[in-house]
Amino acid sequence: MTSTTPTAAPVATRSPIDPTVLEALVGQIITDAGAALVVPLGLLGDRLGLFDALAGLEPVTAEQLAAETGLSERYLREWLLAMAAAGYITYDGSDMDESAPSARYRLSPEQAEVFTNPDSPAYVAGALQNLTAATRMLDRLTESFRTGEGIGWHEQHEDMFLGTERFFRPGYLANLTGSWIPALTGIEERLVAGGTVADVGCGLGSSTVILAAAYPRARLVGLDYHPESVELARDRAESAGVADRISFRVAPATELTGQYDLVTFFDCLHDMPDPVGALRAARAALAEGGSVMLVEPMSWDHVPEVLNPLGRLLLGASLFVCLPSGLSAPPAAGLGNQAGPRRTCELAREAGFRDAHLATSTEVNHVYELRP
Repeated sequence: MTSTTPTAAPVATRSPIDPTVLEALVGQIITDAGAALVVPLGLLGDRLGLFDALAGLEPVTAEQLAAETGLSERYLREWLLAMAAAGYITYDGSDMDESAPSARYRLSPEQAEVFTNPDSPAYVAGALQNLTAATRMLDRLTESFRTGEGIGWHEQHEDMFLGTERFFRPGYLANLTGSWIPALTGIEERLVAGGTVADVGCGLGSSTVILAAAYPRARLVGLDYHPESVELARDRAESAGVADRISFRVAPATELTGQYDLVTFFDCLHDMPDPVGALRAARAALAEGGSVMLVEPMSWDHVPEVLNPLGRLLLGASLFVCLPSGLSAPPAAGLGNQAGPRRTCELAREAGFRDAHLATSTEVNHVYELRP
């Protein structure tokens, strides 16, 4: 038998069913199924402005909310009840005999922060949007399991691009210039003095705009292969008043040109079919003394570490979005978002970086510094 010969899968021996374990598993699936339905219903409330409306009102009935929003009272009555059952809004009452038509609902300060403040690190509306978009690819993903083929980032539903920007932007606002840039070797001083930055895989440009606003002497280039995202990034920069210092280009990461004090990858390297090629291009584009800042989703090196609620969420996203994107073109590295720090640093060294290390972390991100 050669090393490439597939080994036969072991045949399972059935153990007796433990009723307690079985009941707990069924209960978990019911909980998960309810959560799966609540996420798109939460997005519906976001689209219709219902969370914003509730945030500005005293406790209201479905009829009163219908009068305020011009929407159907009967649909609102069901939506309010569903959101209250999920804990996304608050039922304002204690009468056990109260019926749905007369029930009043409100947003707590914490719920308002989560659903209506786009600058808050706790803001989740973007997650509702891009996770719902991800599930639209289920039929394509089913076929990909059979063929091994990928699904390009550009093939996702448009809500994926908009929702991803809404989801990541609050975290960048909270951490990018306050803790991530200062964690890099000498980079903040360069940017303050007027350094140059290439933001690779910039998407809709939230990270690029934040950097430009924080460092008014810096000059930036945003690079992304998705034309529609680049066009929106230009609009975002114009609205923020920093368009004169940012040049956006439509190009893959492997075609980065120029010389920069800082090259950034924000939550995108793991999606790329050729992550090593992208890192090689970044290394070649670094000015002397420059660094690459690689921001990646939280990941772990060992399987037991991944078996937690955040790991479950990230692996779901990886299967629907990240892994298919990474398999969508040659060399189809298929990294996925759970490469782990050890593998990530190995890729950087393969691309020619002598120094690859974790510079800092948050609850949901690892931030690596790569130096030639």
